[in-house]
Amino acid sequence: MQTSYYAKYKGENAVSIALSKPKWYQCREYKPLFPTWQLLNKYKNDGDESYYIEHYQKEILDKLDPQQVYEELGENAVLLCWEKDGFCHRRLVARWLEERLGIEVNEYNKESVK
Repeated sequence: MQTSYYAKYKGENAVSIALSKPKWYQCREYKPLFPTWQLLNKYKNDGDESYYIEHYQKEILDKLDPQQVYEELGENAVLLCWEKDGFCHRRLVARWLEERLGIEVNEYNKESVK
């Protein structure tokens, strides 16, 4: 499993975990990992990463079974959102899966793909 963003990854294993995706992007969606509109809008307005992390954990991740999420996504899934660099929820999901399942979820790098 890996993470990336829409403009970088366009492969067949793409799974959107964002509330929206580009109209041209045809990929599977995994709605249980979508942030809420309220949480996203608050972050866009104030940029409070700590609040976002705390509430994404409580409102989304704490309600899910990481093993079930991993199985439903599949080991080859590439989790996508909009953010190119910096703070994004796909890396929160990656860290959650890593900590709970003892797996590695890296950012996609086309040079490392065989």
